[in-house]
Amino acid sequence: MALEWVVLGYAAGAEAIMVLLLTLPGLDGLRRGLVAVTRNLLKPFLSVVPFCLFLLMDIYWKYETRPSCEDDSCTPSEHLRHQKSIMKSQRNALLIAAALIFYWLLYSVTNLVVKIEQLNQRIERLKNKD
Repeated sequence: MALEWVVLGYAAGAEAIMVLLLTLPGLDGLRRGLVAVTRNLLKPFLSVVPFCLFLLMDIYWKYETRPSCEDDSCTPSEHLRHQKSIMKSQRNALLIAAALIFYWLLYSVTNLVVKIEQLNQRIERLKNKD
């Protein structure tokens, strides 16, 4: 199961880097190429959404089938393993949330940058007509 989390982490990292590059000021020369690359990657990155839902169901299943270790019936090592399992589940849930939020941000920022470029082209055409 660790490979799935690595893949999701890399996808979230790639999304975060693209959002950062799209929003940094002063990269107007690179922005057109970056917007084209990002628009082409939005559809493949959409696979992150069902993948996150699958991993979220996996976390829920592990939570439901995990033996409870709340009483004194557990040994210290079992109690520690139980706590580590809870911490991993919380960490993985945060990773899922980050991947989904970064995808939504990437989609929104890309659409806004495209609209801004279209409006700038309209302004240039109107200036050229006058």
